[in-house]
Amino acid sequence: MRLKQLYKVDRPREKLEMKGPQALRDEELLAIILRTGYKGKSVLEVAKEILKKYRGEKLASSSLEELRKIKGVGLSRAASLIAAFELTKRILNNSTLPKIEKPEDVLAQVTYLRDKKKEYFVALYLNARNQLIHKETISIGSLNASLVHPREVFQPAIVLSAASIILVHNHPSGDCQPSEDDLELTKKLIQAGEIIGIEILDHLVLSREIFLSLKQAKLF
Repeated sequence: MRLKQLYKVDRPREKLEMKGPQALRDEELLAIILRTGYKGKSVLEVAKEILKKYRGEKLASSSLEELRKIKGVGLSRAASLIAAFELTKRILNNSTLPKIEKPEDVLAQVTYLRDKKKEYFVALYLNARNQLIHKETISIGSLNASLVHPREVFQPAIVLSAASIILVHNHPSGDCQPSEDDLELTKKLIQAGEIIGIEILDHLVLSREIFLSLKQAKLF
């Protein structure tokens, strides 16, 4: 049966309008994204065949090249599917990611550093919305020193496609004033970030009781 021959209440778009998306079967939802079928096949038939071939999460993880080769899909519809899947993934992932807007938000993520006896250097990786997508300990030093190389800071950022980074390290001595080495390292990382295109937003130094934001202190 052709789509036009169906009663309006049984057509995917009209059914969605009247009953809501939860009332639609999987092939009906897919048919709405595909919009039309091809000669000899209705869009619902195309949708059913796709779902039969790509079960479970296989469809959502398929590449553009794989999808465009399916008869009745092509480049335009494959692109629509990929965009819909990616947007869904981002919405689901981003809904639970903590947002970093001020130094206190950073502190909430690294409170465990206050009691460390050695110096820890930690990088927080953010997406374009300033949401925390990853946190990594770059190095663990001695009582008063930590060795950090730009490569170790930026490699995770590149893999994660991070938009920016916030640096944090603790001073077990209790003095949050940055050393010359701290300032030199920060400068070096900022310069490396400018070349790569990943911004260093701030560098926090913290102890058991207090903390210092190098950006707020205008030490960048």
